[in-house]
Amino acid sequence: MPLLKPRKKRDAEIPSSSMADIAFLLLIFFLVTTTINADKGIYMQLPPKLDDQVPPEINQRNLLNVLVAADGQVLIDNEVTNVAAIRDIVKRHILNNGREPQLSVSPDKAVTSFKTKRGLPYETYIAVLDEIKSAYNDVRDDAARQEFGTTYGEYKARLDDEAPDEIAERFPLKISLAEPDPD
Repeated sequence: MPLLKPRKKRDAEIPSSSMADIAFLLLIFFLVTTTINADKGIYMQLPPKLDDQVPPEINQRNLLNVLVAADGQVLIDNEVTNVAAIRDIVKRHILNNGREPQLSVSPDKAVTSFKTKRGLPYETYIAVLDEIKSAYNDVRDDAARQEFGTTYGEYKARLDDEAPDEIAERFPLKISLAEPDPD
């Protein structure tokens, strides 16, 4: 009888030849299915940096001061109001044309100064800023309807790249965003 050779014991192993393929497929799967949230902020076009120039003098009559306290209380020229009334007050300030002595002399000179206190919730900040911008948009829409029979957005879309925007020149968006007070 022949002698049996003792077998060498083989170690148990997991086949790794396709491990790289599996890792690559998982990587592709996660790249395709993952959504990357981009931070969205408030689109604001900042003015160019001034080279040691003195800011222009603004007549106090042409300046509408909007102050929002940390608790959300809105003061316009030191009078308490609510967020819903801001749009009408700003429109009245822009379109005053010198009639009321406490409001602007003309639409191109009207400036709205927006200042907050630290700790103001973003929702309130954005709501007030939206009301101010909406007032300017309403004024521009009304002017476009009177002169061109269309909204300002449609009027602007029809303009050539070189054509001047007459309405924006007459009713410039002048909002001064002041630094929040530290308290």
